Amino acid sequence: MRYEHLFSPLTLNKLVLRNRVVSTAHAEVYAGEGGLPGERYIKYYEEKAKGGLGLAICGGSSPVSADSPQGWWKSVNLTTDAVIEPLSRLAQAMHRHGAKIMIQATHMGRRSSWHGEHWPHLVSPSGIREPVHRGNAKIIEIEEIQRIVRDFAAAAKRVQQAGMDGIEISCAHQHLVDQFWSPRTNFRSDEYGGSLENRMRFGMEVFGAIRAAVGTDFCVGMRMCGDEFHEDGLDHEQLKEIARTVSETGLIDYISVVGSGADTHNTLANCMPPMALPPEPFVHLAAGIKSAVRIPVMHAQSIRDAGQAERILAAGLVDLVGMTRAQIADPHMVIKIRDGREDEIKQCVGANYCIDRQYHGLDVLCIQNAATSRESTMPHVIAKSKGPKRKIVVVGAGPGGLEAARVCAERGHEVVLFERNSEVGGQILLAAKAPQREQMAGIVRWFDLETKRLGIDRRMGTSADEQSILAEKPDIVILATGGSSFTSQVGKWNVDRGWAVSAWDILSGRVAPGKNVLVYDGISTHAGAGVADYLASRGAAVEIVTPDVKVSDDVGGTTFPIFYRRLYAQNVIQTPNYWLDEVYLEGDQHIAVLRNEYTEEKEERVVDQVVIENGIRPNDELYWQLKPQSINRGQTDINTLYAAQPQPCLDELSHSADAFALFRVGDCISMHNIHAAIYDALRLCKDF
Repeated sequence: MRYEHLFSPLTLNKLVLRNRVVSTAHAEVYAGEGGLPGERYIKYYEEKAKGGLGLAICGGSSPVSADSPQGWWKSVNLTTDAVIEPLSRLAQAMHRHGAKIMIQATHMGRRSSWHGEHWPHLVSPSGIREPVHRGNAKIIEIEEIQRIVRDFAAAAKRVQQAGMDGIEISCAHQHLVDQFWSPRTNFRSDEYGGSLENRMRFGMEVFGAIRAAVGTDFCVGMRMCGDEFHEDGLDHEQLKEIARTVSETGLIDYISVVGSGADTHNTLANCMPPMALPPEPFVHLAAGIKSAVRIPVMHAQSIRDAGQAERILAAGLVDLVGMTRAQIADPHMVIKIRDGREDEIKQCVGANYCIDRQYHGLDVLCIQNAATSRESTMPHVIAKSKGPKRKIVVVGAGPGGLEAARVCAERGHEVVLFERNSEVGGQILLAAKAPQREQMAGIVRWFDLETKRLGIDRRMGTSADEQSILAEKPDIVILATGGSSFTSQVGKWNVDRGWAVSAWDILSGRVAPGKNVLVYDGISTHAGAGVADYLASRGAAVEIVTPDVKVSDDVGGTTFPIFYRRLYAQNVIQTPNYWLDEVYLEGDQHIAVLRNEYTEEKEERVVDQVVIENGIRPNDELYWQLKPQSINRGQTDINTLYAAQPQPCLDELSHSADAFALFRVGDCISMHNIHAAIYDALRLCKDF
């Protein structure tokens, strides 16, 4: 077998795994009212079981105590017996397909927010504030320590009673156990502070109580980091010693290693490595832990493909590979590897749209797979239509148009795809021009392969117009024409006179970078910081200005720190809270007039280039030309769309010769993002 190690079984305690592929614990933000798993939660994991994985560990950061609130990220509530029944249904669903299921339990300590569910006084070893979540906490008392130890044991017993296959305790990301471990957060002078042995005491009591509750045959794991990456924190050698000490007690059956602490914005970016970091950047830390213990070691950080996973396993660096984001992108990844269909895998590109949403308290979604976590309404495998075969014309081969064409072809329809450029991809190709964002092109690669595999009639380098579309005698026309850079919003920017240019002009190569450049970012998503990085990496002196409270204000928590690392390293000046009012010329110099959001005072910058990133304006000319001729006048029935039902106008096509229905997806309606365009297309076209 090509992937001998990846597909070899492994036993954890009494638990036999069919392969070494794991979906590791992450906060899904799917649990329902009261933190109880519902249909969405169960189907999300069941799809991975259908897809062939060996083990899933659900419920990242699931609390064992009421003063470790689960509200804003909606994790599973392990504090109540009410969780037993839904966890039992989850376990049964996974077992039907041959996969095993565990859950991660924790007490977050200071790593949370107090102004929410129950309004608790958070607890921590020494009352030190946590920067990321702004967690102000009290100093935990002995009676509270004893209560929380009991809570861990009670939670583990509930998990066992539900028929789950094990429990993992989080001692990573600066949760309560490793808050005790770390000299960065533990300044106690009692038996829980001072020496490493004392700092480990709370964790040892937790594992001892859990083992007493569940017995010797139930699988218990520990998740820990390999290096906190703080001078005043735990280093790799100290964490190896902790791993050795805990493992030799016999209280745990495996260790899951992540590569970094996570109590600052900068270290948080390491924990779910985005595309800017190299593949498996912290596997050496997991290997270091493995060298110190005699129990299996798991690692999950940016292991995205079978070749990576097999190499790591074959080298003996770890025993289990977490491929979590890889399975968010494609939950059927394992069976596709098994069956030799690797080219059909929708490979994770490390965009971190999934985890960045979680840090905003939003449900985890994949940037390129709109079916993930929507399994109740959206199919991962597109079924053939039982209705008439239709002629479908799609205009535009960006992500929305590519998904529309793919889904319609999978349904068995005849599809013609018009694209005015010589290659598919649309705005993704521009996004991939920015430094450290090149892997975005992987989204395009998959769609390119799939539309070719499905035999879609791709008319590349062809601008569709009303006449050419109607000449195809279509039953359905789908416009995915995207948008254009919106630089006309403020007339005094004088883009039409060439006094300012768009970010698209720079990234596409239509305009050469200047030497002294002001970038105005009116949107605060990835594009503004991306073009500033692009310019600076080519030697320009750059200032990035935004009216928002900080640069990249709408970029997620695991991604904006990467931009900041690069911008600071290249001496890019960051100027928030300023509007760009005007651009004018003085000789050969460009004068940018900035206005403070709060004082209304104006300042000027003298530069040789002004670059504007202000989002997009829909390309809708073709829509207005075709709308009057369509049977639905271009309208998508939103009630049926949102209910995941077929569009009503489709019935009229069977009774109207030469009639066509007209729909739009993506940015040619209004500016959304890649995921939204793909979701627009999937939920519309799955019923054609």
